[in-house]
Order: sequence, then C-alpha cells, then structure tokens
Amino acid sequence: MARLNTEPGQITAVLGPTNTGKTHLALTRMMAHVSGVIGLPLRLLAREIYDKVVKVKGEGAVALVTGEEKIVPPKARYFVCTVEAMPMDLRPAFVAIDEIQLCADPERGHIFTDRLLHARGTAETMFLGAATMAPILKRLVPEATHDFRERFSELTYAGSKKLAKLPRRSAIVAFSAEDVYSIAELVRRQRGGAAVVMGALSPRTRNAQVELYQSGEVDYLIATDAIGMGLNMDVDHVAFASYTKFDGRRRRRLYPQEIGQIAGRAGRFRSDGTFGETADARPLDAEIVHAVENHEFEPVRRLTWRNGELDFSNLDALRNSLNRPSPDPVLNRVVTASDEQVLDILARDNDVRDRVRNRPNLMRLWDVCRTPDFRKVTIDEHARLVSRIFHYLTSGDSYLPGAWLEGQLERVSKTAGDVDTLSQRLAHVRTWSYAANRPDWTRDPEFWRARTREVEDQLSDALHERLMGRFIDKRTTSLMKGLREKDSLESGLDAQGEVTVEGHYVGRLTGLSFKPDHSGGPLAQRAVAHAALKAVRPEVNRRLGALARAEDAALTLTDLGVIEWEGERIARLAPSPDPYAPAAVLIGGELGASEAQARAERRLERFAAAEAERMLGPLLALKRDAGSTGALGGLARGIAFRLVENAGAAPRTALAEDIDQLSVQERRQLRRAGVRIGEHAVFMPALTKPGPARLSTLLKATARGDAQGAFSPAPGRMSLPAEPGIDDADYAAAGFQRCGPLAVRLDILERLADLIREARQAHPKRQFEPAPAMTSLLGCSVEDLRGVLKSLGYKRVQKGDDPAKAQGEMWAGRSRRKPDRAPQSRTQSAPVADTPFAKLAELDLDRPATARETRARSERKARTKPTRSGSEAEPGKKARKPRSRKRSASSPATGDGKA
Repeated sequence: MARLNTEPGQITAVLGPTNTGKTHLALTRMMAHVSGVIGLPLRLLAREIYDKVVKVKGEGAVALVTGEEKIVPPKARYFVCTVEAMPMDLRPAFVAIDEIQLCADPERGHIFTDRLLHARGTAETMFLGAATMAPILKRLVPEATHDFRERFSELTYAGSKKLAKLPRRSAIVAFSAEDVYSIAELVRRQRGGAAVVMGALSPRTRNAQVELYQSGEVDYLIATDAIGMGLNMDVDHVAFASYTKFDGRRRRRLYPQEIGQIAGRAGRFRSDGTFGETADARPLDAEIVHAVENHEFEPVRRLTWRNGELDFSNLDALRNSLNRPSPDPVLNRVVTASDEQVLDILARDNDVRDRVRNRPNLMRLWDVCRTPDFRKVTIDEHARLVSRIFHYLTSGDSYLPGAWLEGQLERVSKTAGDVDTLSQRLAHVRTWSYAANRPDWTRDPEFWRARTREVEDQLSDALHERLMGRFIDKRTTSLMKGLREKDSLESGLDAQGEVTVEGHYVGRLTGLSFKPDHSGGPLAQRAVAHAALKAVRPEVNRRLGALARAEDAALTLTDLGVIEWEGERIARLAPSPDPYAPAAVLIGGELGASEAQARAERRLERFAAAEAERMLGPLLALKRDAGSTGALGGLARGIAFRLVENAGAAPRTALAEDIDQLSVQERRQLRRAGVRIGEHAVFMPALTKPGPARLSTLLKATARGDAQGAFSPAPGRMSLPAEPGIDDADYAAAGFQRCGPLAVRLDILERLADLIREARQAHPKRQFEPAPAMTSLLGCSVEDLRGVLKSLGYKRVQKGDDPAKAQGEMWAGRSRRKPDRAPQSRTQSAPVADTPFAKLAELDLDRPATARETRARSERKARTKPTRSGSEAEPGKKARKPRSRKRSASSPATGDGKA
C-alpha cells in the first residue's frame, strides 16, 4: 500500500447513521476489484467480514491480518485487517477504512488518522463512518466525494424499562466486564438467559455467543460498546445500563454521537428499532433524544494525530520525531499513547540504551514497544514484559526462546476455572498470539501461530461453556423456545416419576401431584409450568381413571386420614354431614379433567365408607337399630343414640338415670347389639380393639376438620397419662375413659371393677386392699392407682406403713343410698326439640315396669300386709316390720355390674 500515491483513484466518503449498509457497500465494491484491503476497528468484526469474503472469493484469495491472527495464503488478493494491522507495503486496487470517526479517539485515533491521510487504493478508496466527519473530511481530503446514506427504518426512544420488562430481542449495553456479568446473571434469573459479547472475547467465543442469540436460543444480549462497531445482529431494542464509561484516562459520560452509534444497532434495514435505559441509568435529556432519533450531532472538529515519519538514527531522535508537533490545527497530537510510555520507561534502562546503538535494534525496540497491553495491567508491569521480550530478541539468535514461550503458554492453557479466570488466561494468550504473528520474533512462526491458536481455541471453548453455564438456563430457554415454535413437546416419564420435556428435567409426578423443579427464577417456573401442563396432563388423566376403577385392596387409609394408592398419597379425608361417611379430597390431580377428578373422589368416598363399615360395623349397626325403623325401642333407643353420637362409649354416670329405668327386655336388646353396661362405662367392647379404635378417633377428628390431630394411642396400652388438652370424647372414641391421673381402656376399667368386687365380697366389712394385680392390670404406679380409685368414688379408710406401697391400705366404697331430700315433683321437663328424646316422648309406649319399679311396688305391699292372724296388732306391741333387701353402706354408687 503506497503511503504517498501521486495518482490516487476515486475517493469516496460514505457517511451516515448505523445500519445504513455502508460496510456492505464497501465489501461489494472491494470484491468488484482485482485486489483490495479493508481496515476494520475490531478483530471480531474483521473475522466476521473475512468469513463473508471467503464465501464469495474462496480461502486461497482472502487473507486475515490482525495483531493476534494472520491467515495469509500465498496468492491472497483481498486483505481483511484491523486498522492497526493493515499492511503498508501493498498497492491494492481498493482500500476502505471503516468507522472513520475513530480518528477522534484519544487512544487509537492517531492510527486511523494516519490511514485517512495516507492509505489509498490505486483505483478506489472509501472512508466509512458517521456524517459528523463530513466537514473535517472536506478540509483534510478535499478531493473526496461524499455519499450520504439515510436509514430506512426509524429509531425511537422508548424510555426506561426494568430488566424484567425488556422486550425480546434486546441488547443491554454496559461498559465494564463486572457490569456485563452482573446484568447477565439478573437476566438469567428473570428471563432464562443471555448471550455475552465483549471486545476482549476471542472471535471463537464471540461467534459462539452471537450464535446463541441469532438462533433464538436466548432472546437477550449483554454487550459492551463493541456492538456499536459494525457487529451486525438482529436487535430490536437497545437498553443502556449506564451512560458513563472509562475511556482509558477518566470516567466520563458518553457523547451524544456515541449513544447514537450504539443505539443505531436497533432495527435492521426497514425494521424499526427502539432504545432506552434500564437498571440504574438515568433517562436521557430531550435534546439528546432528539439528536439520536434524528441523527443530528455536532460535527467532529479535531482528530488525534501522531507523526508517522519516524527518525531511527538514534533513540533520542526517535523520541523527538514521535513528539513532533501537528502540522494542522485540526490535528491534535496524541497525549498519552501506551507505546510511547513504554518507550520512555525502557529508555531509562542503560542496558536498553546500549542495545539500540544500531538502527535495526532501535527499530526492533519500537516494534516491541507497540505490543498492545491485552492483559490491562499497569504500564510498569507491561513495560517489564516488553523489556524481557526485547532482551530475548536482541540476544543470542535474536528469537524468543521456544522453551520460554512454551512455558508461558503452558501456564495459561488450563481450561479449569470460572469465567473471570478463563478471560484472564485468554488475555495472556492474546499477548503470545501477537508475538507469534510477528514475522521475525520466533524461529518457527507457523508452529507458534498454530500453537497459540490451539490454546486460544481450547480456552475459548471452555469460556463459552462457562458463559452458558453461568448466564444461560438451558432448560428454561429450550422450553420457552419449544413452546413458541412447536405444536407439541417431546416429553417423558420414567418409573421413578421424573418428568422430562425436550430432554430437560422439569419435575416429579408423585401420585397425582406434580412437583415442578423451581431451581430457576420466575420465568423458569412459568416455562416449567407451561411445558409440564402439556406433558403431565395425559398421565394424570390416566391415573385418575385407574384410581376410579381401583379395588379396595389397592387402597390404604393412614392414621393421619390420608388415602394411599400404589404407595403414594392421593387423597385425604374431609368433613361431611355424616361423620362415618367422610368426604375425600384429592391430593393433586389439578392437571386432570374435572370429570375425572370427580369420579376418583366418589370412588375414594365409597372406599372410606366401606372402611368404616368394616372396622366400625357394630357401631353402624347400632346406629341403624336406633333409627325410626330399627329394632331398638324405648329407653334403649335413646341410649343407643347417645352412644352413636359419642363414638360408641360413655361414662355410666352420664346415662345412669336411663339405665336404672331400663327393662330386662331393653337390657337384652342392647346386649344383643354389642353394648355392655359396665360398672363404670357403657361401651361396645368390639370397638376397643386397635383397628376400630384408630379409625374411630380418626373419623371424629376428621369431622371437626383436624384429621392431622387425631388422638391415636399405641396398640396394647392399658392406660395412658391423662392429658388436659385431650377431650373426654376423644378418649371415648379411642376406647378410653379419663380416671383421675390416667385414661384407662374401657375393658381394662371393667376388669379392675371385677377385681375390686371380688376383694370386697371376701372382706367382712366389704373393704379391699389395692393389690399388685391391680397396678399390673393398669400398668401404672401405686400413686396413679390411688388417683384412679378416688376418681371412681372409693375412699381410703386406712393408710399403710409405707406410702410408696399399697400394703396395709384399706379402701371402701361410698354408699349408693342418697341422703334424704325433700320430696320433688315427678314431673319431667319437656325434652329438647329436634332430638331423639323428643321423638321418644311422642311415642305412647306400653312398656313393662323397670326392675326398680318392681322392687318399689313389693316394698309398699309389704308395709300394708296384715299380721299372720289377719288382725290388727295388739296394743302395747310393736308391729313387725316387713323384711326388705338391704344394701351395704359401703357399696359404691357405680351400677349393677354386667348387663
């Protein structure tokens, strides 16, 4: 490329906003010539353009030249380069410089300005960039013609939006790796994932990330301002997470034209785009919004420049030539170029000064000083690396030692580590790639180019995987894409109940309940829910149908009121009008059809009723017998009602009045119905067994809506410590009765009464000593037995010698005879309406006399019976009183034993 071309070809400045096809036009023009060179601002963009030209011209005709990568076929005619790497010794027919407005960049601008002033094609030259360059181009390159391009789509300001509210196909722009990563993690949690594009990425990683976005696998792109440099993607909305950046010297706010450059990536050709803010970025001023929407910016008035005609006669002459002042007021000399800073540091090293006393070594020193600082370290640390490279290149065979270079690569070639670690290793590899691509720095440049490319590719692939793992929820993005694009999703259900959709685990189906995997954010949960709805619903309907046809033997009712089927919880009992026929509510099943759910619930309710009939058959039979058409009548029916209401048991004292008036026939009816009228309780012995007792307490708790809190004593217990929080009705349902400190099982309580009765009958005063057999029967201590006896109405009349033992103690029962009371009316109050007793009162029953009534009549007759002689008694003699049956004063008022 001729630096001074006295007969340049046509020069054209193609100027306009982003997305107006400038680069596409330049490629078309270049490929129309026999040869060409195009300079681009980014290595990533150079690789993208290289691939496009190769598709048209073939690999053998196209070269790629960047600082870190060189692919130069022997017969290459088209060179795609970064601006810094453009070969200056060619004479191509066509030359193009992209993003020419970077001539004003404080760091790189002097290189772009050099190409603007000196790079020319023999047939045609093109400068591509923003329209803000038009005035200064007319001044510096007056012979150029200007071609202004207009955008075919509109760019509109959409204001601020939260990350979770950003539309699909959005690019979120941040200006540091830390901000890019933090935003990407938020987007992953809220929207499923995002691709990441930064200038520091290798082309391989960048292309893989862009492909994730372009293919639709992710809908969001998190990027630095690199996307404003010609990286073409299908972006509908650009959201700025910040409007400030660090430009290498200071942190400053973006210029309006920079905002326009980046925002212009929204929309393509005739598709409109929008831009705005997100995260903590403040809304733009109206003036800037107007400027960006209408592409109206202040023109560029100054370019960055540095003298390109360098003097290599000695070190001081070189430094002086670099510091030469600008020849034009619009060209501002670069202030702090990093290569000059490194040169100044090395110039203070006496050894370096000794080595550059000849021109070749001085040129080599300047070449090495221009090594970019890919690692982004301090200038002193970067200068130390440059110094070491320079010493190797000016010692021995004047090449970098292979062993040393391999050692540097070996240290950074490990693919383990997180995103930050791999990114740092890639930055180091870029330095060695740059060295390997210098033509005379290594003995075997081709080998080292391949070696550094191998390491870079390995790290790039690993970084891409880490980026996907950190910033993309593959499951969520895959499900969302499938839901949008497919009519049906491929789903699976294994024997363990694990549900997969499109190969991704989405949850587990247990019984009728689908438990989705909520490992992701809100979007992940919605995606799983939608996908599972399609995948799980058919299986849930199948299970509901099978459940509706299931046999009773396949179902199990647990102590907590849960119905299990095939080992899984599928329903729970719920209150209903009839406590012995509870309702059944499915656990899960919501994904199934409502009709299928209803059929399954009806089947489970029939099972629950059958269980009650199987376990509580005597009680349910008693309930039927106590009905209006049942076998029981009179007082027996009333007692039966009371027992049914109290789960089959009640203290005898609660029914004493009715029991005393029962006829022999009524007692016989209750006995045939399975009711035992004991000395202390009226109960149904069949219900005290563990199975019926467990179900009875469960149904009672279910009726009050607390199946989980059902009182269920362990099988085999004779007694339990009485707890204040448990109602007497709950004890009765379990077959127990509260007796002082203990709750005693009803059949055991009656056996205790038998032991006491036998002991009293053998004692002349009808007293008894608490025997070890009693404590053994109840399974309790002597002190607890004392409390039980007191609660049953017995009194201790003699203490023993040892309070810890019952030996020597004597107990007696209270007399059943009640103290004299004033005569009371026999008139009974009317029974409460709407109760079984009210119905009984309406019946005109001609029942036989009770046993008590029979005894009373006999005593009255005896008192009025005449003497044996049939005459009145003689005066002065007492008439003999009729004999009557006497009861011992020590008999407890506890009943008449067994019915």
